[in-house]
Amino acid sequence: MLEYRGRTELVRNSINKGGVALLIQHVRASDHGQYRCHFKDGQSSQEAIVELHVIGLGSAPHVHMMGPEVGGIRVLCSADGWFPKPRVQWSDMMGVNLQSLSEVQTQDEDGLFRVEASLVVMDSSLGNLTCSIQNPLSGQEKASAIFLPEPFFPRMDPWKAALAGTVPILMLLLAGISYTGWRQHQAKEREVKKKKTKSHERDQMKKEKEMALEAKENLKAELERRKALYLVDWKKALLYPDWRKEKFQLANVTINQEIHQNNSDPERKENFREETEDLSLSDKRGDCNLITLNQEGFTSGKHYWEVGIEDIDEWTLGVYEKPAVKSGLSTDLQNKIFRVIEKKGCEYRALTCGSQDISLKEHLLLEKYPQKIVIFLDYEDNDISFYDMTQGTHIFSFTQANFSGSLYPYFNLKSMEHSLSEPY
Repeated sequence: MLEYRGRTELVRNSINKGGVALLIQHVRASDHGQYRCHFKDGQSSQEAIVELHVIGLGSAPHVHMMGPEVGGIRVLCSADGWFPKPRVQWSDMMGVNLQSLSEVQTQDEDGLFRVEASLVVMDSSLGNLTCSIQNPLSGQEKASAIFLPEPFFPRMDPWKAALAGTVPILMLLLAGISYTGWRQHQAKEREVKKKKTKSHERDQMKKEKEMALEAKENLKAELERRKALYLVDWKKALLYPDWRKEKFQLANVTINQEIHQNNSDPERKENFREETEDLSLSDKRGDCNLITLNQEGFTSGKHYWEVGIEDIDEWTLGVYEKPAVKSGLSTDLQNKIFRVIEKKGCEYRALTCGSQDISLKEHLLLEKYPQKIVIFLDYEDNDISFYDMTQGTHIFSFTQANFSGSLYPYFNLKSMEHSLSEPY
């Protein structure tokens, strides 16, 4: 807090014994109040409240005669620098307490009190008059006395008529002084309230910031914990494709731009469909594969690649296998095997196809249309998995395969019913 900056420090001499002292220097009246001491050790914490009483012993009272009143003399007692609000007591030479006629207490900019109390003495034989100022917390007091000579008391003299006109003026003057003091007191109270409000707002902002940082750290720790659990058994967890990539190698693939343009041109695409629409699977002229693998086919290892399919109504995406060529076998045994998922209209299917037939056909139910799909190929585990990168969800996996040849990425802007033949 700004009002404590540079005035406080923690005294840690007894920290090993569980004690810490707060040292406040240049004590102010505003330091008066409750302080909270909070200890925390791990998950355990306790706190205690300490009440700090600030005591200010001000000046000794100054007592003097203000002037004659009707039937007596007005005496004023004033003192500065007291805290908290002091008690004022008049007494005569016999120790008998007298009631003040008026009492005004105001605070200066440091929060210390100034007191002014007046008394009208009617008894000319009173002699000495004592004014005592006492601190209500410590009981300490300071006193001053004044001697009131009997000749000073008013008699039935001509000047009483003048005094009668002077008294109202004095009363108005005192009222003006009192009003000014009250206005100053109100202004100081508003300033103190404004400072407390700003201090509360700063504390609230600090607390909210600490809570946000703590939530961020908790989220980070939770993600690290989940990732650690995921990596222990990642093959069975059909989640978090970004973490799954860490177990795979990015494949070196490119898009065949020439074929992509042929499939993107509506006129060329329509002509191609008309030429192949009535042909059997084995008679079609080419699958127009848009992906080129910049290396030999996959025969081992773990690989992945991503394909963007946003705003495409029809496509086929996956992997095809070229069985290994063995001497003495017919070339028919070299037919490709496709393991793909396809979109046609609003329908999605998973297909396993040879050149003559489709051996597996499974309809897929997707809540949202994927915009980017990542394909994971694990050759040794005979696994091909598809994930929606936008949603971070699993789409489908081919797990019953038994790879024996070279595997190649496959991507076509037609369904398998339109095109299935040698790769481009």
